Amino acid sequence: MKKHIVQLPGDGIGPEVTKAAKKVLETTAEQFGHTFTFETQDIGGAAIDHQGTPLPEDTLAACRKADGIMLGAVGGPKWDHLPGHLRPEKGLLGIRKQLGLFANLRPVKGFPSLLHASPLKREVVEGSDLLIVRELTGGLYFGEPRERRNDNTEVVDTLTYTRAEIERIVDQAFQSAQLRRRHLTSVDKANVLESSRMWREIVEEKKHDYPDVEVEHMLVDAAAMKLITNPGYFDVLVTENMFGDILSDEASVLTGSLGMLPSASIRQDGLGLYEPVHGSAPDIAGQDKANPLAAILSAAMMLRHSFQMSEEADEVEAAVHAVLQDKFHTADLKVAGGVVVSGSALARKVSEQMSSHDTTENIMRCYV
Repeated sequence: MKKHIVQLPGDGIGPEVTKAAKKVLETTAEQFGHTFTFETQDIGGAAIDHQGTPLPEDTLAACRKADGIMLGAVGGPKWDHLPGHLRPEKGLLGIRKQLGLFANLRPVKGFPSLLHASPLKREVVEGSDLLIVRELTGGLYFGEPRERRNDNTEVVDTLTYTRAEIERIVDQAFQSAQLRRRHLTSVDKANVLESSRMWREIVEEKKHDYPDVEVEHMLVDAAAMKLITNPGYFDVLVTENMFGDILSDEASVLTGSLGMLPSASIRQDGLGLYEPVHGSAPDIAGQDKANPLAAILSAAMMLRHSFQMSEEADEVEAAVHAVLQDKFHTADLKVAGGVVVSGSALARKVSEQMSSHDTTENIMRCYV
């Protein structure tokens, strides 16, 4: 199968981690007989430096023709003095809007060798493997009007959704659940908000289109508590923009390592922007210290969600697990008795693990 991938390295450690992800994707293509072509474009601060804008038209044009997009990171103190419309982050917000990337996918999985760093007891977080599907382009963050009134004594923000916006994110969540353990938790505040009542009605309608997926409804406050007390309960959670923003950040700290978390922003035809959750970390940029595993796991998400290559994605994820089980890691991770290696060396370890063809054994070792 042939796929064209646009890489947006961006700023700080972005070029290093996207290079690592490319290496693993090349290994995947070789191992499974695919052809992946790559193109690099500017975004964020790098684009400002080279082209005077955080989101050049050439970048948008290339991304519109891509089968998948890999992003490194944007931002850094170098550009903090710029006006808001020229900040590097505008490039990321702009590309999501221009490409219609309405669904944010944030998986959270516990790696056995890293669970000692979790703020939760090991027995609580062990075995956690969940996916939060967050609506990304509607709700309170984008509703109008948003203003201050009556001589600054009153403020208004507007939470608004169309039926179509809710339907498409709910469909995405059901489809994601079909790729996993087929259990969907829809999170809302239907006891208070009219928008949540409509949300719940649409989930009830849609569940008849996905009879193989078990569905439950949960109020957002109950979901927040259960994420802390029993995260292993969840498979896929779907929710609106603000609730998803809060819950995904809560979930991100459960496993004790922000540097291990991938994410994706996708649209209905499967095109997606895949990026690690971590930032640009300019203090270690260019030193080969950056942890590439979140970017590599983001590449695995691209294989699974945009290319429908589930076996290939499993191979990448199993290789990451196996390398950690062998106690190789970058300096940001705390692995008891581990061996600290550079970011590029860790990426090579993952590629070598994939090339060893011990996939089944690797997967079994991940959960011992």
